[in-house]
Amino acid sequence: MSIESHKSSSSKTGLIDQVDLNEQFNFTPPNDESWIEVIHKMDEVYADLVKSQVELEKKNAELEDAHKFIRSVLTSMTDVLIVCDTDGRIEKTNTALETLIGRREKDLKNTKLVSLFTSQTAKLIEDFPEKLRADASVMDCEVTLLSKHKEEIPLAVNCASRYDHKGRLVGLVLIGRPIGELRRAYDKLDQAHKILRKTQQQLIFSEKMAALGRLVAGVAHELNNPISFVFGNMHALKRYGDNITSYMQALDENLTEQELEKLRRDLKIDKIVKDISPLVEGTLEGAERVSEIVQDLRRFSGNQKEIKESFDLPTVLRTATNWVVKTTRGNPTVNFKLPDKLTITARKGHIHQIIVNLVQNAFDIMADQSDQQLDISCKTDAKSICIHVKDYGPGIADKDKPHIFEPFYTTKPIGEGTGLGLYVSYGMAEEQGGTLEAKNHKTGGAVFTLRLPLELKHAE
Repeated sequence: MSIESHKSSSSKTGLIDQVDLNEQFNFTPPNDESWIEVIHKMDEVYADLVKSQVELEKKNAELEDAHKFIRSVLTSMTDVLIVCDTDGRIEKTNTALETLIGRREKDLKNTKLVSLFTSQTAKLIEDFPEKLRADASVMDCEVTLLSKHKEEIPLAVNCASRYDHKGRLVGLVLIGRPIGELRRAYDKLDQAHKILRKTQQQLIFSEKMAALGRLVAGVAHELNNPISFVFGNMHALKRYGDNITSYMQALDENLTEQELEKLRRDLKIDKIVKDISPLVEGTLEGAERVSEIVQDLRRFSGNQKEIKESFDLPTVLRTATNWVVKTTRGNPTVNFKLPDKLTITARKGHIHQIIVNLVQNAFDIMADQSDQQLDISCKTDAKSICIHVKDYGPGIADKDKPHIFEPFYTTKPIGEGTGLGLYVSYGMAEEQGGTLEAKNHKTGGAVFTLRLPLELKHAE
């Protein structure tokens, strides 16, 4: 067979085989429309790939920004931050820890958390993972950190659990602050508190002196009565002394019994003998009353810490009220509903000043009323003593109720009130373990209730 005939035979055989394959697999050679559809599909796939690439780049940029942000926060933190797995191996730290102990984060990774602390606190640190597995948080725990140069650094730490996106426990986060810094902060806070307390004491003293200035006339009247009584008795005693001296001198002049008897009657010696004891007792009583008033003034105006003492409460309530009544214009009526005697143990000067402030406020509120009435009552229960001061004024406005015990808050015109009376009274009540409350009475007017813990000595 020639070469040409072989090629012809082979071509025919190949063509026949190709036709047989196409028929066997039901393959139709693509036409132009099919190719165009394939090209469109490829374009769609390419467009999706480009879109996915853009979104991926955007997400990568956001992830990088988030990573930079978290890193900047960790770097800026002044508190120590340590992130560990559930076995207590370190995964992440911050710059504050590196600076504090002099070791780099890369050197700390995969090391045990307990290796950063002294042996005395290692046991405490080892218990942290177990506590977190039991859902027990660690708050304000004091431990000792160990620096690269073996320096001990006291640390106050908090420790919390760390979870993954499925809510599974994956480790712990420990945050700590050197106690030295905390102590400095506490010292500043303590200093600020002392300044505040000193300022408060100065305000209290200023309010006492302002109230004392308003009460000077009343106090003068209180002092005038016993002093006048003492002066009157002393003048009588002086006359009696002169008569007795004259009679004693006559005894040495050898007078007859009739002359002595007549002189005795003229000088009223028998009457003098009967009057001397009551006069002396009355004078002592007046002097004691003056002394009590002076002591009350010292307690009222004094700036020193007052100790508790036993005293008769109704007497103090009446005295404090009378001080104010004597300085009030008009003719106010005070209705007392008090026990005859009730001896308690408290700070007498504080009770005195609180009542003075409450009574003064009540009369100020009712200053424009023709009929000024005030009810002061006292009741006891199983746990406390309640003193009620009720006026018949307009009552407390709703807008003023939340603020009446705030410092410098006053409803009086400028120059007529400091806004410290009720504030100081509220603080004095709390200082004695009591409370001071205010509300409007259903019959009209305001009622202030001073409640004190019951420390009775005896009540009659």
